[in-house]
Amino acid sequence: MTRLHRHQLVRPSPSAWTALRASAADAVERECLTLWAARGLPLVVTQQRCDAGAAADRIATGLSAPLRWASRRIGVILDRSDVLFFDEFPVARALTKLLPVPTRTAWDRLCRSVAAEGAQPRVYGSYGWQALTGMAHVHADSDVDLWAGVHDAAQADAIAALFARAEIPGLRLDGELIFDGDTAVSWREWLAWRAGGTRSILVKTVGGSRLASDLAEIVRDVKVAA
Repeated sequence: MTRLHRHQLVRPSPSAWTALRASAADAVERECLTLWAARGLPLVVTQQRCDAGAAADRIATGLSAPLRWASRRIGVILDRSDVLFFDEFPVARALTKLLPVPTRTAWDRLCRSVAAEGAQPRVYGSYGWQALTGMAHVHADSDVDLWAGVHDAAQADAIAALFARAEIPGLRLDGELIFDGDTAVSWREWLAWRAGGTRSILVKTVGGSRLASDLAEIVRDVKVAA
């Protein structure tokens, strides 16, 4: 069984789309789901229910609608059997063509620097959805959300520092470092925590969130650098 993780995409089957459209909450939701189905667009894995009644063969997913639907968030439940395959948001360098020309050199430099640290950053959020759909999701206050998978604290330190130092005209970076596949922390909060500015840090997974106060609580069963 495929392990779920934050920001993971799923591609539903045609029969699943038919059922989702039929069960839409209102006309706007039905119109959006109809468009998603017609264009073969993905849904994103969202927070999973962790109560005793939650079924392992059901997946909580959703989408963020484009600006034409006021960025409405739509949540739907899929049977695992209705997932054709799992996918990912685009790699960060795929965003280059969507950015203003003056920002592209600095963006490419950041992507190459993170890759040199052994990670492949991916874009999600409004910029990620716009890259996937070709529709307008980005607005004037949109951050560029990036996530990068990391193996240990040393790699996390290096990549968070690169994000913090990046100077990309007109863009504000945000996002997460993801340990062990699905243990995420904000890279901004990671830097503050590692510098001793906070005693604990918020850790998120597809199952929920918790506070951690030491590295062993973040990267379980993985050797980390202090």
